[in-house]
Amino acid sequence: MAKIDPKTGGSIWWDPRQADWWVAANFAVGSSCFILGATPGYESLVGADADGVTYFIGSLFFTTAAWLQVLVSTGAIGRGIRTRRAARWRTVARAPRRAEWWAGIVQFAGTLCFNVSTFLALQHSLSAKQSDHRVWAPDFFGSIAFLVASALAYAVVRKPWVTWRPRDLDWSVATLNMVGSIAFMASALAAFVIEDGSLRNAQVANAGTWVGGVCFLLGAIFLIPEEVEAPGTA
Repeated sequence: MAKIDPKTGGSIWWDPRQADWWVAANFAVGSSCFILGATPGYESLVGADADGVTYFIGSLFFTTAAWLQVLVSTGAIGRGIRTRRAARWRTVARAPRRAEWWAGIVQFAGTLCFNVSTFLALQHSLSAKQSDHRVWAPDFFGSIAFLVASALAYAVVRKPWVTWRPRDLDWSVATLNMVGSIAFMASALAAFVIEDGSLRNAQVANAGTWVGGVCFLLGAIFLIPEEVEAPGTA
């Protein structure tokens, strides 16, 4: 997350020296790509190939963000960006005892599934059966991974979980990620290819991707600034 400016007491939105900033920035770009790809009229404007490439690029940003998040959660790199040589790899051995680590690992696996799904979706000669095996299946398992990761993220959120507290930054980010994961799952279920080559429900598939992208984008934006505190407060 960004630091607090000691002079103004405000948050610093641009701080590429911080690992958390890069995590948030990559998630934001990836989410924006998914939102753009699912925006009505975008595919008609740029064509199916460019639309598919937009999704694939977005998935790469998701993977980069998730991998950085894993490294930060293990302590392999500090909150501030470190050189590769200075990474503390020994801390990785202790990381599996932390729910944050498991959430990061599962989410990273999900992004790899999205990489496969969006890349293979660029092929236009697939039959309905091939599309379901090569495109839909990794998308479905990636969505499951995001759901599981979002559930694990609640393990590090202050209890009670079932309450409304939008001013709690951790709760807000975890909730947005959970809603986004549910939307992605709805999209995946609706994107199953039936025998005639069409999707089970193209409207729901598109809407789920768009809503999920918006939720992940907002969650990424909320990751950037820390809660603003007045200078000198604890």
